[in-house]
Amino acid sequence: MRIIRGKFGRRRFDVPTNISARPTTDFARENIFNVLENMVDFDGLKALDLFAGTGAITFEFLSRGCAEVTSVEKAATQYKFIKQVAQQLNCKNLNLIKGDAFKFIESCATKFDIIFADPPYDLPNFGEVPSRILGSRMLSPDTIVIVEHSKAYDFSSLPGFFDHRTYGSVNFSLFRLGDNEETTEKDENE
Repeated sequence: MRIIRGKFGRRRFDVPTNISARPTTDFARENIFNVLENMVDFDGLKALDLFAGTGAITFEFLSRGCAEVTSVEKAATQYKFIKQVAQQLNCKNLNLIKGDAFKFIESCATKFDIIFADPPYDLPNFGEVPSRILGSRMLSPDTIVIVEHSKAYDFSSLPGFFDHRTYGSVNFSLFRLGDNEETTEKDENE
């Protein structure tokens, strides 16, 4: 696993061979973070990485200056790997949770500036992930939600959807519920 940019940029970590996660490719991760960098300044933001896997997204958030990152991972191997990397990097602002992402979504009332979700593509109720996040108490008016998915899904009809990006076989749907002002401006100009 490679951290692409920021204070930990170019650092590499050997991922355990018995890991069951499908990490976001470096190419896709670099491109989606380029998109995000044009939308927000990461300094001081609170980010959430659901279905954290290897923690690649978590460490990109931390490396780019997020004030606090919460990372939720259920699998013991991945959880231990994230914890080990965090210790090596001396990350004090990581809140690592070993648990089920769906239960976390239901119970969490903390507001986040950015929420990234990369569920396993073969998750039986994968299609429910975006709507559960968008219906949760974790969103403030300007929270950006990014859901990584395969081409089998189209989430463009959900509230707050504003962009879809494809990098190779990796798809990202982006949401922001407080984006009504931008939509209204577009409608008035047409």
